Amino acid sequence: MGLYDETVEVPRRTMVLFFVVDTSGSMSGSKIGTVNSAIEDIIPEIADISDSNADAQIKIAALQFSTGAKWLDSQPVSAENFVWNYLDASGVTDLGEACQQLNEKLSRTAFMNDATGSFAPAIFLMSDGEPTDNYRYGLDKLKQNNWFRKAIKVAIAIGEDANKNVLAEFAGNSEAVIDVTSPKELRKWIQFVTVRASEIGSKSSNAGSDSDSGNNEIETKQDIMIQEIQAQKEDIEWKDENPFDDDDSLQW
Repeated sequence: MGLYDETVEVPRRTMVLFFVVDTSGSMSGSKIGTVNSAIEDIIPEIADISDSNADAQIKIAALQFSTGAKWLDSQPVSAENFVWNYLDASGVTDLGEACQQLNEKLSRTAFMNDATGSFAPAIFLMSDGEPTDNYRYGLDKLKQNNWFRKAIKVAIAIGEDANKNVLAEFAGNSEAVIDVTSPKELRKWIQFVTVRASEIGSKSSNAGSDSDSGNNEIETKQDIMIQEIQAQKEDIEWKDENPFDDDDSLQW
């Protein structure tokens, strides 16, 4: 074997995709059912994206919040090994507690400790209501977290009772908040955001560095994500104009 015949596999960095899911009582029925089935269905595609990605391996972490907040797994799990355990809905909406727990894990001593390095994460929040705890305290602490500041952040407002102003605070602006009024819309948006956030967030960028000293790359990735969301919102094929055409599209 010649000197240059041996190939060396370069370790890939990690990108963590976070699902932050409201499982309060108002999410029961078709709302939580749609979230469960949509995420479960899209995981194999995320695994394929990770497997073919030369830049990064995608890992998944999921946090549910109702009366309190709870991580589904003790550590982020590689997309190819991740299993979505169906969530039930009950209790109140402790978004502040969820923000505090997310803040604790967005650290090099916790979920962002991969030895090969990590891209900034993609964080996907879904909620249908109003926070019932002191969300401001938890969110303000989370906003000071460098990993959170650099993350791709998207929020889905499920139904008419979702507090869109709070979701916009979490995501950074109202353009990163998606309104959905039916299971059909919710399923399509979960699948779209999950795939595109994974693709955008796990690629290197020439726009800047995702080190703690710079924000250019992550701002650019967030901008790309928002642009794609706005394009989908304007696409007539994405609008559920006949919400009662079948049982799968019933409005809430």
